[in-house]
Amino acid sequence: MTERRLQRRERTLRGARIAFGNMSITIDCVVRDLTSRGARLRVPSTVGVPSVFHLLHQRDGSIQRCQVAWRTETEVGVEFIDQAAPAAAAQRA
Repeated sequence: MTERRLQRRERTLRGARIAFGNMSITIDCVVRDLTSRGARLRVPSTVGVPSVFHLLHQRDGSIQRCQVAWRTETEVGVEFIDQAAPAAAAQRA
């Protein structure tokens, strides 16, 4: 299979949360791969994961708006819609 990514992926094992519904609904996930443009997330199930959501990074408290590019039963590939906002902005969102 040919690699189509423009940027090299950083393999990670970072805790995060998928947030939607005015940030009132969250799903725990693990960030498995990361670039400046997107990420691969592992979730218990992709059922219920919306097409657009916020990703809350547990490591630094930052937040990023994401759009789903692809999904399998337990993984979601996302593109970042905007740059990560600092933790203080995440609390106001």
